[in-house]
Amino acid sequence: MNLCRFIPLIPMLLLTGTVCHADAVVEGHVTLPKARPGPVVNKRYEIVIRGGVAATDPPRAVIYLEGPFPKAENPPTQQMAQKDLAFVTPLLPVAVGTKVEFPNLDDTYHNIFSYSPAKRFDLGRYRPDERPIPSEVFDVPGLVTLHCDIHEHMRGLILVLDTPHFVMTDTDGHFRLAGLPAGHFTLKAWVDSKTTREQTVDLKNGATLQADFP
Repeated sequence: MNLCRFIPLIPMLLLTGTVCHADAVVEGHVTLPKARPGPVVNKRYEIVIRGGVAATDPPRAVIYLEGPFPKAENPPTQQMAQKDLAFVTPLLPVAVGTKVEFPNLDDTYHNIFSYSPAKRFDLGRYRPDERPIPSEVFDVPGLVTLHCDIHEHMRGLILVLDTPHFVMTDTDGHFRLAGLPAGHFTLKAWVDSKTTREQTVDLKNGATLQADFP
């Protein structure tokens, strides 16, 4: 049994009370779905919702380590801005308890809302100069799909994760997740709202593990 898994983490994710350190690394590649033909609107990642499946286009995946990790205290505030009638960060992975701000960078009103079970909210209409910036705390794991009540084409995704260890792939599917504790865990790859792949991994301090999701 690896006792590192049961030692509380300090904010910098370093293990205390033991000689173990959170310095394991896992890297690899996820085989992503093919992108849709044609240019991306505003040269940003679109949210494609087809037959109940939500994903970015070009596709990207979120890699995260699942395990009995303590919840992060006061995770840093994230932002999901609106610019040129689109979400600047259309896919945003966050840890449970994260506050997300929704700054309006357009010269028009926005009204961001969600009916997702993991988070239901409605920010109401707000201007670009609105202060304080409208925000919500995401305290339940799950996928939250965002809409704008004024601009029906706008879509955004917030993936709320019950782990502090996650990273997004690049558009080629490559990833590197560092600062991990040693032990036996489940590594998952969220590809879209209907597809999450997983595999078990054994992580060792100071070692890099290759883990691919074909």
